[in-house]
Amino acid sequence: MFQVTRIQPPPQPLDDMDVDLGEGSSNSVVGPGDVIASAKEYMRGHGTYVESDSIVSSVAGTVQRVNKLISVKPLQSRYVPEVGDLVIGRIVDVGAQRWRVEANARQDAVLMLSSVNLPGGVVRRKIESDSLKMREFLAEGDLLVAEVQAFFGDGAMSLHTRSLKYGKLRNGQLVVIPPRLVRRLKSHFVHVPKLCGPSGVDVIVGMNGFVWVSLGTSQEARDGGEGFDSEGVYRNDNDPISHAARQAITAVADVIRTLAAHDVPLADALVGEAYNWMQDAGLEAPLSEEDGARMVADLGLV
Repeated sequence: MFQVTRIQPPPQPLDDMDVDLGEGSSNSVVGPGDVIASAKEYMRGHGTYVESDSIVSSVAGTVQRVNKLISVKPLQSRYVPEVGDLVIGRIVDVGAQRWRVEANARQDAVLMLSSVNLPGGVVRRKIESDSLKMREFLAEGDLLVAEVQAFFGDGAMSLHTRSLKYGKLRNGQLVVIPPRLVRRLKSHFVHVPKLCGPSGVDVIVGMNGFVWVSLGTSQEARDGGEGFDSEGVYRNDNDPISHAARQAITAVADVIRTLAAHDVPLADALVGEAYNWMQDAGLEAPLSEEDGARMVADLGLV
């Protein structure tokens, strides 16, 4: 029998590591096995382990420090949900009293029948006939926007759509970006004004990296007030969309993809600024790599 011995190189001296350990720093990129700091001076966090009195990175990512706690945030990772997050997901299965939702996390989320609004906004206890109509509400393949309500014992998300702002999505297209590029905003419902198409464009930014770009509506309709079709929340057909509105939706979606391709965090005001730059430059979607790089540079995002 042969015995395989793995010989590891000695840890790199700490003084030679080009790691910025400033408070809240996230500029230093490290790879698996890179020594970050002394375990005698700092505490290890997520993405690290201790070896030979040194804190070593276990993933490729950026170093982050809070007081004496050092962690490494992976460059590519699945969405890690928190209670209160707004997420966009796709129905993948309809079961007993619940839907299973793919939300770009480590495991599928669950939307209970008791956690949705009935057509017309009726508030009452769900009965057996409602469970027989579940596919009339949401079927496999449908997209929806929801809020993380809690977590089950196995860590799966429990979602709800009780607010009139939540529910099935129509009249638009889905854009997928890395979740790390999504920042917590004052409101994740963004409206690009009427200069963008006949009625503007609505953007819903999910914390899980799913972004919905759709036909613009009035403020009252977005808040569930005047102009909101409470009877049509589970309709499957789209409203009539003009050619100009389709062009505006496509342009905004392309702007978001371009910003993500250049690793630019998504912000509400930034979408409108990038769209205006695109119009001023006389460009149409899709932007070329050269035009995308020029847009990012002109907006001062590099």
